[in-house]
Amino acid sequence: MTTQIVNACVVVSGEIVTLQSTLTDATAGELKTSGTVGAGGGISATSIGTYAAGKTLTSFISPVMTNARVQWAYLARRGEILRVFPVGKTEIINEPTPIKPVVLQPGDSIQVLVGVATADLRQVNYNVICIDGTEGIFSAQPGTGTSGSVSLTHILSGQGLGQSLSGRTVISHFASTGEGSRYAGGAVFLTNDRGLPSGACVCNNPEQVPVRFNSTGLARIELNWEAQIVLIA
Repeated sequence: MTTQIVNACVVVSGEIVTLQSTLTDATAGELKTSGTVGAGGGISATSIGTYAAGKTLTSFISPVMTNARVQWAYLARRGEILRVFPVGKTEIINEPTPIKPVVLQPGDSIQVLVGVATADLRQVNYNVICIDGTEGIFSAQPGTGTSGSVSLTHILSGQGLGQSLSGRTVISHFASTGEGSRYAGGAVFLTNDRGLPSGACVCNNPEQVPVRFNSTGLARIELNWEAQIVLIA
């Protein structure tokens, strides 16, 4: 397995903080503050919650990015997803991105998954924000010969969309993948209990364009709903 250098730059209570860690492909790891004095990171690599406890994280100057592929990134608190974060690739046209402000606590950490293999290219990740403040990430990695519908599951619990978010309304979302052309409509579909699309989110390739939250194709999620892609080739 190979490793990737992952970077980001954030604004915390008006201060600029750079983040940098070397992470192993296909294994979730922590993105910590940069160890470079004068680069906003402090003297040693530190969890963001330890470095900036009591301060407010408000935006990203640059997203969580690498020369390879960032599948997903989020702020973890007590083993749960508190905030989903924008992802990108080094040296493409990335843009500053505001997030819902969050006061950091000791123990908070930024968790990231990176990958470079062909299987990683096929992975699709659906990031969602609900009106009640719940945030989540759902993912699937279809095999080479897979066809038809594939359901995404929560990256922590393994539950489907309806099991995780029943009764909640999605107010913002984004989806990322390296093979959106293989999916019908180039999108993740939010299918209801009859299997019909009741919402959808375009799939963007973070190696080519900035991945942005959007508010199109939203829905109120109910039990037995699924987040699905439909492979067409």
